[in-house]
Amino acid sequence: MTRRHAWLAALLLVGLAGCVTSPKNTVPGDSLSGRLSVKVDAIGTEPARSVSAAFDLQGNPDEGQMNLSSPLGTVLAQAKWSAGQAVLSTSEGDRLFASLDALTLELLGESLPVAALFDWLRGRPWSGAPSEVNDAGLPGGFQQMGWAVDTSRFPQEGWVTARRAHPPAVTVRARVDTPPP
Repeated sequence: MTRRHAWLAALLLVGLAGCVTSPKNTVPGDSLSGRLSVKVDAIGTEPARSVSAAFDLQGNPDEGQMNLSSPLGTVLAQAKWSAGQAVLSTSEGDRLFASLDALTLELLGESLPVAALFDWLRGRPWSGAPSEVNDAGLPGGFQQMGWAVDTSRFPQEGWVTARRAHPPAVTVRARVDTPPP
């Protein structure tokens, strides 16, 4: 597994599970599971990158754990974080990062709004930054921090899609197994 694939796997840990058996919740707080995919478009000499996996996410932006798994249930990567550090565990060993944002930047070459993803995967804007209702006339969506978040399919199907248009374009798609209330 290359470094970028390991990072993408770690990113998926923020929200995957599907039909996968994953370790019991070892972190206090909320738990989400489902399927997640991340696509980063090519830019300059950097090729396009994408990854998809099942995820099991526990905790909150301050302390938590995420497992990314293959369709057969094999854990591809595990990310654990708490104040001041994040650890990515893969078959290649453990890597320490100063934060989840630093972990995503190293692995994807792009920083993802990890703190916001906790709310986005629940079909709502993050309270830590201003947001606007989509002006495209589509129900169930908002703009936040340069991302267009589509939640129109969230209430019935658990789907959330977040797109950042500025280069390189990034698309995060997640299907949460049981949408939380």
